[in-house]
Amino acid sequence: MISKTRFAPSPSGLLHLGHAYSALFAWERAGREPSNFILRLEDIDIGRCKPEFETAIIEDLNWLGIDWETAPLRQSGRLIHYKKALTILQAQGLLYPCFCTRKDVEREVQAAANAPHGPEGWLYPGTCRHLTESERGQRIAEGQLHAFRLKMKEAQEAAGPLIWIDRNVGEIAANPSVLGDVVLVRKDIPTSYHLAVTVDDAAQGITLVTRGEDLFHASHLHRLLQALLGLPVPVWEHHSLILDEEGRRFAKRNEAVTLKHLRETGVKPNDILERIGL
Repeated sequence: MISKTRFAPSPSGLLHLGHAYSALFAWERAGREPSNFILRLEDIDIGRCKPEFETAIIEDLNWLGIDWETAPLRQSGRLIHYKKALTILQAQGLLYPCFCTRKDVEREVQAAANAPHGPEGWLYPGTCRHLTESERGQRIAEGQLHAFRLKMKEAQEAAGPLIWIDRNVGEIAANPSVLGDVVLVRKDIPTSYHLAVTVDDAAQGITLVTRGEDLFHASHLHRLLQALLGLPVPVWEHHSLILDEEGRRFAKRNEAVTLKHLRETGVKPNDILERIGL
């Protein structure tokens, strides 16, 4: 079945073999049709994202034989759309400011006898959830940096029971509580991956979200956000991860497996296809 898909890398480094697999996987699901394939540049982390990496991404995808019709969407130019989504959630009373640092949370978790854990590690213990409105207002007035977290329990109650569909698994009952009170607005960036990707997938008419199985549990949360924001619901397909000889995920810092290095050392696109099993 041909779907409208997207490949959405962060231009914070060079693409590697794992990215090649993800991009080609989505390209195949789009029927190798440029009109069904979207390139999105998730560049909200302005400090790490660089123009030279954007250029390299486009060169790598062209080398692999992947094409698209519309100009790449850059998330850095869509902050107003994420703000609108946050306004909707705030109007429902589903967000609260969090002033905790990573070290604050680590200390809280270590001090707890039975700190809750989810599929991605420990869950936020809810420290700032219990602040009074007066305490929150005073801290914000003092200029204390803060993120915004989702009130998960209340959000699930507002949305009611939800399902989503993964092509490999079938119908799944959404259970976003496994991620706890997630951050939807970071301290340094006025959005987050979870919020931005959900808003953008809807705006670009994506009908099939393809991505690595490491993000499987994030789809529970994204389904919840779609319900709260009144957004259309795509189908998902989570693919396996490409690992190195030692069973580890590829990293951008490993130059030897970047597509730029492989291309410059004489590797051909067909060699890449054979190596990653596509």
